[in-house]
Amino acid sequence: MNRRPWVLGTVAALVFVFLYAPIVWLAIASFNSSRSLSRISGVSTQWYEELFRDTRVLESLQLTLQLALASAVISTVIGTLAAFGLRRAFPGRGLWTVLLSLPLVVPEVVMGVAMLGFFVKLAGIPLGFGALLFAHVAFSLSFVVVVVRSRVSGMDVRMEEAAADLGASPLVVFRTVTLPLVAPAVVAGAAFAFLLSFDDVVISSYLTGVGSTTLPVFVYAQASKRGISPEIVALSTLMVAATALLLVIGVVVASWRARRAGSTAQLV
Repeated sequence: MNRRPWVLGTVAALVFVFLYAPIVWLAIASFNSSRSLSRISGVSTQWYEELFRDTRVLESLQLTLQLALASAVISTVIGTLAAFGLRRAFPGRGLWTVLLSLPLVVPEVVMGVAMLGFFVKLAGIPLGFGALLFAHVAFSLSFVVVVVRSRVSGMDVRMEEAAADLGASPLVVFRTVTLPLVAPAVVAGAAFAFLLSFDDVVISSYLTGVGSTTLPVFVYAQASKRGISPEIVALSTLMVAATALLLVIGVVVASWRARRAGSTAQLV
């Protein structure tokens, strides 16, 4: 492999083509002037114009954004507190860690059926926004805990102890020392929770009620009934673009914070 570096580059290129070629073709086909997805006959934005005139899409988008934002906020708050709680050693910490990690490996179909039975049948929460919010918080919480806990476990406790020795109150220590150190992980966990909620199909399909159809469920339902129409292709392209934009923003912000921290360390 060292003698033939082009082999590794070729394999990497083939992997990227395998992963992103369907997405690139989806974006190209969304600007096709005809309804065909296999032959490009011209360039047009008519499918995007028809998409934005569809009130069902706009209503589903509004609901999905509200659900994803609420789920991200609640999951981030609870998950961050849980990560700090698991920072200290206490009896049963291993059991709680395993329980919080289970949603990461449980199949989504099983999660959907379990949440439908618990939230709707047992707890009496009607299908709709409330049941969706509880479910999205439940499966997003584990990702937030894992991300924040990885940062919390690597923190130097002596920095907080030094601030306390200098007379800072626990609240001041948390605000000026702890929170800035864990802020990147908290933001990353919130981004994970938002994207997981925004893109979820399987679990949401079990808990969707009348007038509470999320955008991914709407796309899946339309594709199942009428096939893959140009409007659905355009909508899927926008969803992929929005998700990629959030990830790029997160990477840029993290890189900027790392460079800023490095510059500050050099000055000190």
